[in-house]
Order: sequence, then C-alpha cells, then structure tokens
Amino acid sequence: MKRIEFLKTSSLVLVGGIASPFLSCSPKKPQMEEIQAEIRKNWAGNYTYQAKNLYEPTSVEEIQDLVKKLGKQKALGSKHCFNNIADSPENQISTRNLNKVLNIDEEQKTVTVEAGARYGDFAEELDARGFALANLASLPHITVAGACATATHGSGVKNGNLATQVISIELVTPSGELATIDRSHKDFPAVVVGLGAFGIITKVTLAIEDTFQVKQHVFLNLSLDALEANFDTIMSSGYSVSLFTDWTNKNISEIWIKSRIDENPADLGSDFYGAKAATENIHPILGLSAENCSEQMGVPGPWYNRLPHFKMGFTPSAGEELQSEFFIPRENAVAGIMAIEKLNNEISPQLLITEVRTIAADNFWMSPCYQQDSVSIHFTWKQKTEEVLSLLPKIEAALAPFSVKPHWGKLFELDPTTLHQRYEKFPDFLALAKKYDPNGKFRNAYLDLNIY
Repeated sequence: MKRIEFLKTSSLVLVGGIASPFLSCSPKKPQMEEIQAEIRKNWAGNYTYQAKNLYEPTSVEEIQDLVKKLGKQKALGSKHCFNNIADSPENQISTRNLNKVLNIDEEQKTVTVEAGARYGDFAEELDARGFALANLASLPHITVAGACATATHGSGVKNGNLATQVISIELVTPSGELATIDRSHKDFPAVVVGLGAFGIITKVTLAIEDTFQVKQHVFLNLSLDALEANFDTIMSSGYSVSLFTDWTNKNISEIWIKSRIDENPADLGSDFYGAKAATENIHPILGLSAENCSEQMGVPGPWYNRLPHFKMGFTPSAGEELQSEFFIPRENAVAGIMAIEKLNNEISPQLLITEVRTIAADNFWMSPCYQQDSVSIHFTWKQKTEEVLSLLPKIEAALAPFSVKPHWGKLFELDPTTLHQRYEKFPDFLALAKKYDPNGKFRNAYLDLNIY
C-alpha cells in the first residue's frame, strides 16, 4: 500500500480490533475481546495504531524478556510522531514507565536518563544541579530516545539536532541482549538516528553544560524582501531564532529570537529590519492565547523555560493538527522559501502556521543534516488529512532542486527511491540494520516502505 493510501486509511477509518492496551507483561496472549476494547491514537489524534498488543514494562529486564519472546514489535514513546514509524503489525512496547534520571555526572558533564524520559521531565532537576542541555526542541513533551532517533531539533546556526548531544545509548537487540553504543563505537553514527531499526532503546546519556539563562524577544511583520536581503544576519541574531508565517501578505508574521544572557546579546531595539517589537506575549499562531507559551518580552529565565516555545505543563501547540517538515541546505534557504511562497494560495487555506529554523551539520547517517548546515521549513496543518496529503507532493516538487529531505516522524510523500538517493550513507545504513535485525523483528510498514 502506498504511503498516502495507508495514512488516509489510518486517519479516517476506525475499525474493530485495530488495537487496545494490553498492560500485562505476562506471556499469556490477550483475548480478542480485550484487543477490540479500545482504539489507541497518537498525540495529535491523526493516526490510529494498528498493533494488536501494547505492553508497558517497568524495568529493562522486562523489556529484554518481551523483546526476546515477542515477534514483530516496536517501541512507543510520547506518541508525537504523525506517521506509522512507531507502529507494529503485532506488538508495541511502551517506554512511558521508564522515565527516571539515572545519573548526573558532574565531573564528566553528562546526564543519563531512561528512554521514556521526556525533556521536560528532568530539565528542572538538571538546572537545579547547575547544568543545562545545549538546546531543546519547540516542545519539551517529547521523549529523549524518540527525538534523537528521528533527528528532531531546535534552532540555531551553531546548534545541531538533539542527537548531537548523545554520548551513548543502551538498546535491547533482537535476542534480548543489552548493547551499549557510544561515540567511540563504529556504529554510533548509524544507530543513534536509527529510526527504530536496530532495537529498543532503554537509556540515553547526554552531554550537559553549565546552566544558563535566556531572554526571548518577538518581532512582528517582517517583509519577505527584508528577509531575502538579510536572511543570514537575521537567523544569526540570537542563540536560537525561529520565523513564523502563514504565507499571506508576503511577510514573516513573527520572529522569535532567544538570546543567552551569558553571551552578552546586543540590544535588538524596537525595530528589527522593519519588524516591530511585540508589546505582549504572542502565540506562534496569531489569535491563540499565549498562556501556554514560554515567556517573552525580554524577561530572563532558565534555559528550559525559554528554549522551547511551549511550557511543559500545558497542551503544546494547537492540539488537533498535522505536521510536515522539510530540510534543505542553508545556502538555499531563501530560494527554498521563495519557491514555497509561489504555492501560498494552495497552502494557506490548509495551514495553521509555518516555522523556519536553522540546524548545524552533524555526522549521523540518516540525519537530514548529515554533513550539511540546514534550514527546516515546518508546516503545522489543520487536521484535514486528505487535503494536506495532496499538497505534500507539490511542496516536495518545489523544493526538489535543493535535494529536500523530510523529517522522519512527520508526514511526507517523497518516493523511497528518491529518498534513498539523497542519503549518501543509505546503503551502509540498510546493511547495518539487516545485520542488527536479520529476521526483521523491528521491521514495520514504515521501515518496509522507506528503508527496506
């Protein structure tokens, strides 16, 4: 089944027996009535999981036992992906009960967390100990393991995606054995951004640094002409910079500039290349309440309360939505933005907001930023699946001259052959995935379509 057909079916049709939580780790097979009892969806509600069984182990040992005895299986984290990457034809193993901080090594400057830990779960504790992570994504609600495995990112011309903070990971292999892959291991560049192909991650060790404070300023209504003439300077004006637009009025509706206090940031004033300073806190989607957004107006605060766009204790973003994201070389940023602008009349009716961010190059084989400083163009869509899926090929075609790559955890339509050609290390990744999982225990419809 093609990707577009599969996602339409999963999004629009709810059938008995799709899935239900099977909370026991007992080897006893659940009865059919239990399987049909409840339908499970991802965070946004656009995807219905097909896996018949869901297990929620409370220890690494239980995960090892499950991996060893079960057939087809996938790990399930915070359920923030918008496609079927975390689904399985048979079994899902949730990591939500493995969410603890295991160790903060002050001398080596590392933190080790269980795979189900979300960034917002431990950031405050880390800060209280005097430490910070270098960067965070827009949402603190996502798990460390899932974010790194899909090359999820924040913003900043010097900031790599979140996987660049990884020192080592521990994962359960198909045989149920534990394997530790650190930066000295030859497979590290493949396994960290591993798309779930190598095993089930049980813990992650991240690099940390001394804590720091951040202030955030928002500017409104930057013309595309001003952006075209000053793109690099604008995106370098803070530690982390995001542009928001709905592709109407030929402008950038909001610029969010996050600056580290310890870097003695310059005063940005009230006029930023023609954009005017906001006079109150703003949501990325104009008209929505900013109550759940991180503090703005230049008020300093700890890194974990400023680098994300949204607070941990609130429903993130808009709630019911779809998301797509596309990466192109940073040198082609303006050309890519202008190519999308030509589709504005088709995009705007289906869109909630677009965000443009910068990400530094990395060395992970399946990262969209592999050895390439990149710009991402992110689309938060209204939850109108059929209309959005019909638009994606047009966006991908517009960005094709720049060898566009999609975010692995969001919606895209790029055909697998083209996708493979755009990843220099794809043949090596595929060979290694087959070596780690020769019988395809961790394979699913997503990997079969996009990788295998």
